[in-house]
Amino acid sequence: MEKNKTCRRLKTSIWKEVLQDCLPMSAGLIPFGLTCGIMGRTAGLSTFEITLMSAAVFAGASQFIAIGMLSSGVASWGLIVLTTFLVNLRHLLMGAYMAPYFLKLPRPLQYLLAFGMVDESYALTVSRIERKGYDVNYNLGVSSLIYIIWLLATFLGALFYQSIPDPLEWGIDFALPATFMVLLIPRLANRTALIVSLVSALCAVWGTLYLPGSWYIIVAAVAATLVGGIMERSKPNER
Repeated sequence: MEKNKTCRRLKTSIWKEVLQDCLPMSAGLIPFGLTCGIMGRTAGLSTFEITLMSAAVFAGASQFIAIGMLSSGVASWGLIVLTTFLVNLRHLLMGAYMAPYFLKLPRPLQYLLAFGMVDESYALTVSRIERKGYDVNYNLGVSSLIYIIWLLATFLGALFYQSIPDPLEWGIDFALPATFMVLLIPRLANRTALIVSLVSALCAVWGTLYLPGSWYIIVAAVAATLVGGIMERSKPNER
């Protein structure tokens, strides 16, 4: 009986932690979800189709790109799928980092967590790993809550798209990058982390200026991974 009470208390504390970490993130996530729903209706999609896209795809950048391509007259679904696949290549890097934790879990749970791994849930989970270690309940809770917030935001944006002005004009969207900065800064505790972050930032800025579409994301992620890998491998040789 005492063991069951302890387990319940632990689960309650995890969910409190999930809410505490996710709510600030939602301040930036909700305007993007509303905008995605509005853009989808403007592109000619129905409320059901936009909500289904959010439920099945669950990837903000990909949805914005797909909706933009549809509104510009691109009719080839193969081209849309290929473009969104390239934009989401960064998920391979996130999956590689989380693989040691996921592979210890049952296969259905691995699939569920992999589906729910987006930038926000990944950032929160990695930050939590650095502080307290990996907890599957925290990971699942964060992914589930962000999924629900995104689904509801896109649904409401699509449903009331004629009544809602562009939410990004409110300036609330700054909360999302600000939250990522709060998660990033405490991790810049050594030379490797500082250099990798600097390389990623410079490549992202360069890519934004000179590369089409969202290729800057992929270039920055790959460059940072290569630099970080080289620096980590060189450490034993320095001793």
